[in-house]
Amino acid sequence: MKVLDLKCRQGHCFEGWFASETDFQEQMQRGLVQCPLCGDTCVEKQLSVPRLNLGAKAPCAAGAPDAGTLPAAEPSHEGGSVALQGAWLALTRKIMAHTEDVGDRFAEEARRMQSGEAQERAIRGQASAEDAAQLRAEGIPVIPWAVPQALKETLQWGAA
Repeated sequence: MKVLDLKCRQGHCFEGWFASETDFQEQMQRGLVQCPLCGDTCVEKQLSVPRLNLGAKAPCAAGAPDAGTLPAAEPSHEGGSVALQGAWLALTRKIMAHTEDVGDRFAEEARRMQSGEAQERAIRGQASAEDAAQLRAEGIPVIPWAVPQALKETLQWGAA
C-alpha cells in the first residue's frame, strides 16, 4: 500500500492510498484522482515522510509521558490548515446525512415549507445567487455551502 500526500491547484492537501506507484499513475491518467474538497483533478504529489515499521514500541520510562497520548501538532499547509479542511469535510458529510436533497427545487421547496404547504424539514439543493437573496429577503434562512463533487458520488473501491 502506498500512501501519498497530494495537493490540488487550490492548495488543498490530502492523502491518497494506492496499491502501487503504477496504480497511482494509471488513476491520474484516467482522471480518477481528485481533491475531496473542491473536486479538482489537477493534483500533484508532495514530499512525504516515510513510515518505517521498526518493530514494537519501546516502553516509556516511569513518569515519562507516553508519546501516543500527547496531542499531535497539526501541520499547516499553504491554503489552510489540514485540521480545518478535515473539520469542514466532516461537517459537510454531517449536513448531507441529516438533510434532504431537493436539487434545483430548493427555492420552491423552501417557500412551500415557509407557507405551510410542505412539512418543515432540513433541506439542501441548488439555488441561484438571486434566488438565495430573494429567499433571505422573504425571511427564509439560506446558508450557501459548497459540496465537493466527490461527496455527491459513491466511493469506489478496488481497481476499475
